[in-house]
Amino acid sequence: MSHTPQLHATLDGPATAPPLILGPSIGTSLAVWEPQLPALARTHRTLRWDLPGHGGSPAEALPSDGSATIADLAALVLNLADTHGWHRFAYAGISIGGAVGLHLAAHHPDRITSLAIVCSSAHFAEPSVWRDRAKLVREQGTEAMVASRPGLWFSPEFATTPKGQALLQDLRDTDPAGYAACCDVLADYDLRPALPTITAPTLIIAGRDDPATPPPHAREIADAVPGASLVEVAHAAHLAGVERPEQVTSALVGHFTHSDTSTHSDTSRHAAGMAVRRAVLGDAHVDRAVARTTPFTARFQNFITRYAWGEIWTGDGLDRRMRSAITLTALIAHGHDTELAMHIRSALTNGLTRDEIGEVLLQSAIYCGVPAANSAFATAQRVFDEIDDNPKTGTDPDS
Repeated sequence: MSHTPQLHATLDGPATAPPLILGPSIGTSLAVWEPQLPALARTHRTLRWDLPGHGGSPAEALPSDGSATIADLAALVLNLADTHGWHRFAYAGISIGGAVGLHLAAHHPDRITSLAIVCSSAHFAEPSVWRDRAKLVREQGTEAMVASRPGLWFSPEFATTPKGQALLQDLRDTDPAGYAACCDVLADYDLRPALPTITAPTLIIAGRDDPATPPPHAREIADAVPGASLVEVAHAAHLAGVERPEQVTSALVGHFTHSDTSTHSDTSRHAAGMAVRRAVLGDAHVDRAVARTTPFTARFQNFITRYAWGEIWTGDGLDRRMRSAITLTALIAHGHDTELAMHIRSALTNGLTRDEIGEVLLQSAIYCGVPAANSAFATAQRVFDEIDDNPKTGTDPDS
């Protein structure tokens, strides 16, 4: 009996936490998830896997004769889950990793508790595009793809950073046979007819500047999957989670903590709230707040974490950008300038641009009063100046 090689994978997070499987994009290794790992592994047992021929996975895990399909790749992921005794698990995937997630949710709905699709599509390109790429890589190796990734994966400027260089090196190190087999998978992949059958709670994340899977691809999925939510990340290309990690992490944490059926207890609500609080406000701020907690303030801190962050901010009825805009308006209306400064920073993390924050403040001038907006503009300018002078400085209150 022939034996199918198993994909290489790594585990992180508490052994008793709900399982979450993370799928990578073509040409990258499981390291593409490193920016999101600390936040996701606080509340989930995370399993990151490498595509065949990528990272530590053997190329022969997929057939090399051009016949590999998305079902073959999904079966390898299910085999990983079965190895760990996971009948049901949450799943997030980037690009081809997202395609695997859509296939699993459509064809194995009993296995998926919650789904997040990052910079992916239900149909990437015409088969000839992928067949030609597979032929090119088989003949010239993955080095033939390196020059075209800056500007597609991320901005050319990011490509010169250590993280950008590490991702390009992952591509160089990828086995041509494994990369080509993944191209074969995408050549015949078209899940559009099955999208309306997906029942798992689904989040779609798109990079607004993604030339590989532009926002219309994400909207097509969001429009077809019942109840799906869509988040678009500004100034992000195909690897949005690497170039704009805060926004992507925040969206994923909120989605998975809200979808987790265990969040009904006070303890799990607190854990979910703390995860979202860290994603939105940052570890440094939350660590300071926790360190300053006294016996007198402990119950209030617990209440805020469970109620504001564990109940309201984890909801999927509004995306994080909308929640930030509403929060800024409410704080302006009541003159809470100190809290406003903190939430202006949070709004940037959640994907609002400075210009969009300015629009919120202008809107508030009409409905909350010009003096309140005048004070808010001064507060926002101070925050922007602090960020420009040194992104790691600046103080904010506990909330």
